[in-house]
Amino acid sequence: MARRCALTGKEVQFGHNVSHSMRHTNRRFDPNIQKVTLSSETLGRSIRLRVATRTLRTVQKKGGLDGFLLGTADQKLMPEALRLKRAIKKKLSGGRKATTP
Repeated sequence: MARRCALTGKEVQFGHNVSHSMRHTNRRFDPNIQKVTLSSETLGRSIRLRVATRTLRTVQKKGGLDGFLLGTADQKLMPEALRLKRAIKKKLSGGRKATTP
């Protein structure tokens, strides 16, 4: 299972530990991924996601999952988040669009 945020895609980064003697040894910077259940007011259901705690703070700041997804550019979201965003937009627009003959 990948250590990646389901909303923003934040993942493991690599770098070096640098000792006093300036010796560089490899290390990993793991994101703080948590399993959370976020509720969507528009969809009327709860969604279980693996989210970085940094992203969770942003979701709370934006007013919940719906506000976060609608206010974030598509390029910054992961495919699962884009599916949720499309479902929310579809629900807000009233479902199907009528076509004219």
